[in-house]
Amino acid sequence: MTRPHWVWRPGPLFAAEVFDQTEEQGEFASTVSLIKALNWLITQQVSVINISLAGPPNRLLETALARVRERGVLAIAAAGNGGPMAQPMYPAAYPEVVAVTATDNRGRAFRLANRGEYVDIAAPGVNIRHAQAGGGYAASSGTSYAVPFVTVAAARLLQSNSEPAVMLDALYASALDVGAPGRDQIYGHGQLQFQ
Repeated sequence: MTRPHWVWRPGPLFAAEVFDQTEEQGEFASTVSLIKALNWLITQQVSVINISLAGPPNRLLETALARVRERGVLAIAAAGNGGPMAQPMYPAAYPEVVAVTATDNRGRAFRLANRGEYVDIAAPGVNIRHAQAGGGYAASSGTSYAVPFVTVAAARLLQSNSEPAVMLDALYASALDVGAPGRDQIYGHGQLQFQ
């Protein structure tokens, strides 16, 4: 018996550079660069935005993300890697953003993943093999590496239902409930399931 595979041909993919680097600050993403990127992505008519970063709350960014959601675009972000006792990280903790946590290949929570009521869903994010800038491959861990899995699943579901709220209900309903019964602060609605 062969296992069924789904075939999905996404539309165009867009990448917005938001990071800068200085000697004093190292690598960072400014509020201005994030908002410019969100605005540019909206003009490209994307349906889902992958935000693989986390930081402190920011009212300007929150307002920009509310506008993104009002336009029917879904923002999906990393819950953060501060550990189980860390404060919520943003933009994932904003209500209009889907917060993604990371799990290992056995479905266990990533030991450094943030926890909290804002966590919406879990996806693979430990020892994820990826291309490196400048060539080659590496394996890395973190909630940022889990976000693309949810982004792809959401984009795929949006092809059959263009209403983000309905699509999110379907995404969460299909998640495997792990941890405490129902939604919890570690896995959110559960582990993402690929269909």
